[in-house]
Amino acid sequence: MKKIALIVLVTSLVACHSRDNVYTEYQELSPDVEWLKTDIREFKVPIENKSQHYNLSLSFRYATGYQFEIVKVKVTEVSPSGKEVEKYYELKIKDAKGEYIGEAGYDIWDSEHLIEPNKNYEEIGSYTYKVEHIMPTDPLNYAMEIGVIVDKVK
Repeated sequence: MKKIALIVLVTSLVACHSRDNVYTEYQELSPDVEWLKTDIREFKVPIENKSQHYNLSLSFRYATGYQFEIVKVKVTEVSPSGKEVEKYYELKIKDAKGEYIGEAGYDIWDSEHLIEPNKNYEEIGSYTYKVEHIMPTDPLNYAMEIGVIVDKVK
């Protein structure tokens, strides 16, 4: 009986936290399963409501064999009026035991990283996000895709 109650509770919580997605895009990095430092990816995110709060996340797809615990990225946000802001993030790829983090599909892993919770945009219009890796090695092997996800905060 306790197991049934737990299943109902978990299902209810997941249903309550459903996404109100504004933007999702994933871009393949290279057919050679690598990410070059010169390969800066751009994402155009339409923002229609500046009084709304948003969660900004990055998605990283990688293959088994990715050798680092993190991936360091620089994200440059360009507002509709041209204002640029650079921010740096470390996306955690392995846990303390050295196990990969994310959803596995054979040898491919999908991880999602909330980088700016409860974000408020100052302008209405199209924001551009430029995402690049800033790891010490080039190319970054076993990297497959990078993505940007923007959800409304409920």
